Amino acid sequence: MTVRLGFIGTGDLGADHVRRCANILSGATVPALYNRTQSKAQTVAEQFASEALVTATPEELIESPEVEAIVISSASQTHEDLVLKAIEAGKYVFCEKPLATTADGCERILHAESAAAKRLVQVGFMRPYDDGYQNLKSLLTDDAVGPVLMAHAAHRNPFSGPHYTREMLISETLIHDINTFHWLLGESFRTVQVFYPRPTSRADAALRDPQLVLLETSSGVLITVEVFVNCQFGYDVQCALIGENGELRLPEPARAALRKNGQTSVAIPMDCKERFATAYDRELQAFVDGVAAGTLTGPDSWAGYVASATADACIRAQKSGQKEAVQLITQPEFYRNDTAV
Repeated sequence: MTVRLGFIGTGDLGADHVRRCANILSGATVPALYNRTQSKAQTVAEQFASEALVTATPEELIESPEVEAIVISSASQTHEDLVLKAIEAGKYVFCEKPLATTADGCERILHAESAAAKRLVQVGFMRPYDDGYQNLKSLLTDDAVGPVLMAHAAHRNPFSGPHYTREMLISETLIHDINTFHWLLGESFRTVQVFYPRPTSRADAALRDPQLVLLETSSGVLITVEVFVNCQFGYDVQCALIGENGELRLPEPARAALRKNGQTSVAIPMDCKERFATAYDRELQAFVDGVAAGTLTGPDSWAGYVASATADACIRAQKSGQKEAVQLITQPEFYRNDTAV
């Protein structure tokens, strides 16, 4: 079976997803594309999907009988509305993180999907498809280090750009780490707190970059996450979990070491597309396979909700300077037996 995917948003990551669909994935075609700037969608179509229709509106793409499933990589503030329209149309939808920009928005998606009585949504958290994170998860499942007591992580980008706001360090960057620990530890979060170290001179002072976030899980595990979006040197993700009997540490990406001129060096990826290229391939292939089988297995709407609700608390903590409680609704029955990653 070939799954017909319509892509909404053909910017940097969206275009890369169209490319992987055309060149890497199996069992998928691209009959339609939409981008707010139509010329961008047309350029991507010419490069990777010459027969694709460039639609005038996202609604036209969602409603098209030529489109079976939808991939959303548009601006974050558009996600909620587009996901709800896809659910209303009864179509499977892969939505890049965040599922919605607020927990309330995610709740509306939970209610709509539950009312449809069919799992239709996969959220674009790619780390569970990365070899290193999968290895961590496997060792945790095998109780390799005993109960986890605390964890440390870092999420660094070389540059953030002028559009990046203080809140986006949470809603666009930290949200990956929130989901990662929710998935690795199998528990949600109780409280959060945000600290501001000495700021870098490489970013606007209002950004307050870097930031240090303290997450407390429901069982009392304490997690520190450094978020630094103007670190200059590359895209760098770190993760360590300390248990009663040992430590687990995320391995560095496998790269050749260059020995030259009296030095040894290993290149660092410069963006997430490079660092997680294989994970992106796997998550979209899982979506395509899930649509074909009629059963999605990737991160679900509940995972998206937990991440956004925790991010909301972190943004409150940014402003208050205090420890803030994470406020979660009771998990709907619809999601309790889900086999999502």
